[in-house]
Amino acid sequence: MSSNNVISHRGKIVDITPEFTTVDIISESACSACHAKSLCTLSESKTKQVVVPTRGWIPFEPGEEVNVQLKATMGLKAVWLAYVVPLFILLSVLLGLHAAGLGELASGLSAIGAVALYYLVIWLFRKKLQNEYIFNIEKL
Repeated sequence: MSSNNVISHRGKIVDITPEFTTVDIISESACSACHAKSLCTLSESKTKQVVVPTRGWIPFEPGEEVNVQLKATMGLKAVWLAYVVPLFILLSVLLGLHAAGLGELASGLSAIGAVALYYLVIWLFRKKLQNEYIFNIEKL
């Protein structure tokens, strides 16, 4: 469901206010289209809500199916912020403190604390990050 530089998912509009439009996206596992999914415990789907700024010049209605789009570069940046940077912090602190002679327990707890601190900083800057990740919706 992604083109060259846009990540796109189908969704259904749940709520529209003058400021924001809320869209439900059903995130399905790769095997969700299989005919035996009712017998298999591996298939799952989750509903996620995305809040998109309302644009007054494009009329939408609740219940309407739309495409929710995000630039692919923003998706890659989110992966870096959520997974790659914390992994690097965890490994750096863990290996660095262990090499400095600190015990395994103290090194491990310090590494977990460093990652927790990183996520706290991300949480504190959530408004700034929220302004960078702008979703767009388009009619099907």
